[in-house]
Amino acid sequence: MSTLLSTQNLSFHNNHGLLLNDISLALIKGEKIGLIGYNGCGKSTLLKLLSHQLSPSSGVISVANQTVMAYIEQHLPTELQSMTLMDAVLHKLPEEYSSSEGWRAELLLSEMGFKLHEKDLLVSQLSGGQHTRLLLARALIIEPDLLLLDEPSNHLDLPTILWLETFLKQWRGSFILVSHDNTLLDNVTNCTWIIRDKSLSIFRLPCSQARVAQEEQDISAQHRYDAQQKEIDRIAQSAKQLAIWGHVYDNENLSRKAKQMEKHIVRLKDEQTEVASGNQWVLQFSGTALRADRLCELNQLAVIPAENTPVLYTVENQRIKSGDRVAIIGANGTGKSSLLKMIWSLSLVEISEQNAIKLHPRVELGYYDQKIAQLVDNDTLSDALKPFAPITDEQRKMALISAGFVYTRHGQKVSTLSGGERARLLFVGLSLANYSLLMLDEPTNHIDMEGKKALAEQINQFPGGVLLVSHDRELIESSCNRFWYIHNDVLTEHHDIEAIYQLISEEEMPETLLVDKLNNLQNISSVPVVSHHDDDEKLFKLIELEEKLEADLARKINHQKPALQAQWKLEINQLKQALKLI
Repeated sequence: MSTLLSTQNLSFHNNHGLLLNDISLALIKGEKIGLIGYNGCGKSTLLKLLSHQLSPSSGVISVANQTVMAYIEQHLPTELQSMTLMDAVLHKLPEEYSSSEGWRAELLLSEMGFKLHEKDLLVSQLSGGQHTRLLLARALIIEPDLLLLDEPSNHLDLPTILWLETFLKQWRGSFILVSHDNTLLDNVTNCTWIIRDKSLSIFRLPCSQARVAQEEQDISAQHRYDAQQKEIDRIAQSAKQLAIWGHVYDNENLSRKAKQMEKHIVRLKDEQTEVASGNQWVLQFSGTALRADRLCELNQLAVIPAENTPVLYTVENQRIKSGDRVAIIGANGTGKSSLLKMIWSLSLVEISEQNAIKLHPRVELGYYDQKIAQLVDNDTLSDALKPFAPITDEQRKMALISAGFVYTRHGQKVSTLSGGERARLLFVGLSLANYSLLMLDEPTNHIDMEGKKALAEQINQFPGGVLLVSHDRELIESSCNRFWYIHNDVLTEHHDIEAIYQLISEEEMPETLLVDKLNNLQNISSVPVVSHHDDDEKLFKLIELEEKLEADLARKINHQKPALQAQWKLEINQLKQALKLI
């Protein structure tokens, strides 16, 4: 095994002090690494240090000879906006290679899912999911050994996340992937780096297993700390008693013994096991379950993104009642957020019913807008909480402090907050109120894994109804019991999320996967090239069945479909015999 990249005693200071401290690591060829940690802990900074965009305050970074690294940023550089897709890809190469490498740029764009005629599109015309595909094409044209990906799944829709997952599974090189998507990391990584308390822990395990291992280490460390603290307290009590006796009886030996014990306590404290500080704020919703057959009813609702725009789809007849936790799933632009906005707009006026949307007259509606528009930029942090609940100034102060906003910041303007801080402030507001129907639009965009875990628990425990728009599979699977899928301008309900995944994978399966399988089959010397139309159909059917079987086997055991697997295996065997492949 060869080492592509290593660091020794790496440290970095930013404007607020020490961010990363004494980090030593080694990246082995073939490792696929997930880099995780709390928001603001230094994940993106570490990637920029490794890619030499930042210089360390101290320590050494070593890169093996001939190793090519490609850094994939979170957003497309602004200078690319006026370029075509072809030019944006070729822009990564030295100018003298641009004319001769056009064929490679075309091939990479095709492999990323772009049609041939789209190569002349302007970058400014692309969707968010297409941005990620273009960034990957730009990285791959320099033929890297190591990819550094900084939250590539952020703001992507579920079909594009599934495409990205497939790509990373097939990538033969190494990569470091910064992400808060636990499911994506579990499916594509074999090693996990966790940044916490300015240091780095390395687990040669996928994300979920690494987090369990870290939790076990934390429990063990806490036990050692508690035992050590108990011993320190015992010695401190003895030293105090000896000091008192020495003073009362004017006994110098007892006083000297007390001072020796105090010095021993100092040494024990210096050697005491460190316990991780962790995230101190805990998200908690308050809710009410209304005894009613509906909190919200949607009947022949034409969903439109704005006035005087075409109808995206129609909700035929749906009801949400207390205990319902409905996930709304679909590609970006299909109208998921528009549906929530239409319901929210109705709640702001003193009308509880109309023909298409009917709200229970006593429903209290909470709304997390993905753009966090409920917070007014010119409000102070304290004033921003006033619309959510009629509580005292002291209660607002304590709520902000418990969420990590120190008292000196309470007069700060909302406009000065980071995206993560704005999200946290909105969650604080929602936690102060007592809702019966909660609508959450992409609530995970600015929160880390621990925040997602807490959010899933709160949705599960919420006694009212929930409408959730999200592309986070773990959150959807762990907290929702109904699933609405928007596709081809139609909303359908499913009670099994796996059925939706299957529909998406069949719709979004990259053409390059088919090409790869065709090439693999045609490279077998004993197999003649298929030329007849009937054989072509059989071959494509074989490829389709193998893809379905492979995808189903990759799922968790309790989500697999053994009966279908047996049927697919039988059909695959029959097709291979017909094509003389066995």
